[in-house]
Amino acid sequence: MLQLRRVKRDMISRTIAEQMQRSSWIRRMFEIGIQLRKERGAENVFDFTLGNPDVEPPDEVIAALRRVVEENRPRSHGYMPNAGFPEVRARIAQRLAERTGVPFAAEDVIMTVGAAGAINTVLKSILDPGDEVIVLNPYFPEYRFYIENHGGRVIPVETDEHFQPDIGRIRAAITPKTKALILNSPNNPTGAVYGEAVLGELDGIIRAPMLAISDEPYRPLTFDGVEPSETPGILRRAVVAWSWSKAMAIAGERIGYLAIPPHLPEAEPLRNACTFANRILGYINAPAIWQWVVAEVPDATVDVGQYQAKRDLLCDRLTAMGYDAPRPQGSYYVFPKTPIADDVTFIRMLQEEGILAVPGSGFGRAGYMRLSLTIPWRDLERALPGFERAIQNIHAAPVR
Repeated sequence: MLQLRRVKRDMISRTIAEQMQRSSWIRRMFEIGIQLRKERGAENVFDFTLGNPDVEPPDEVIAALRRVVEENRPRSHGYMPNAGFPEVRARIAQRLAERTGVPFAAEDVIMTVGAAGAINTVLKSILDPGDEVIVLNPYFPEYRFYIENHGGRVIPVETDEHFQPDIGRIRAAITPKTKALILNSPNNPTGAVYGEAVLGELDGIIRAPMLAISDEPYRPLTFDGVEPSETPGILRRAVVAWSWSKAMAIAGERIGYLAIPPHLPEAEPLRNACTFANRILGYINAPAIWQWVVAEVPDATVDVGQYQAKRDLLCDRLTAMGYDAPRPQGSYYVFPKTPIADDVTFIRMLQEEGILAVPGSGFGRAGYMRLSLTIPWRDLERALPGFERAIQNIHAAPVR
């Protein structure tokens, strides 16, 4: 038996074993949620953890899917060029050019398995072992694994008090081994949106061979009339990783793209490398049917008003209870401070109320928690008394 355990342990690489130990708090809370539902019943558990859309795709998306399937183009279920269908790439490039003012063409777009596929593809293409990638704290925790997948080193850099990029800190973190900076606006977990001014300042410090990787799955989800800046039109050395998962509520379909602007001096070799990396990473190509669907309705978006209404209710009520809960500008997350510095302890207190949240520590920023607005409205309302009891317990008996 001892020998069998040793064989099982030796079978798994040290890197993966270590990464599993540091695995995402989001998934950990998901597993805790399964256990709590067994113990208390699903109706008594309020899950704010996963950013899994609770709405169905817009009608025009489902209509486009039906048209594509019924048309049944010849070889529509077979292999295509690894970068995607040329006609689809041309349509996406045209829309990108109209939106950004950058003259994207079909060859500048690689259809990918979501934004995660796009980010892994570009990191595989540019990183040698030991190269550095800057991420802005707090950050989506999977970035660490994406970077380490390809031999890179993660360099976390703190944002300012409004979760905006701190230009001085980023400049100080850049070394000869820095190959990329990952930007995420609207941001997961904070909901911050990076303005034109800060992107312009970043443009002044990003020099070859460094790239900015703009991860934009939440771009269509902004509140109060906020208009996100067009990153490739401001940052000359930026590539775009895009996904329709959030905008269209099709997270399980895994469809996105990588856009490499033609003005990048290394555009052609980078395109070639990313197309090759896309193949050898095992993606081969993006889902065929969904390429045609998003090409037909690239701007279809769920009703953002429902997320804004949940944001307003949650932030207003939490603030009234005594939480520090600023309203995010976009995404579908709220990132309030926990009433005690030990966010993990407070998350456990919320679990006693049947509330599942993700500690800010999981995103590199202790003392906060991430709450997803994808929770059904009824569950959001029913969870509010539990948030109030938790903070009252803190005031009644401070946790040390």
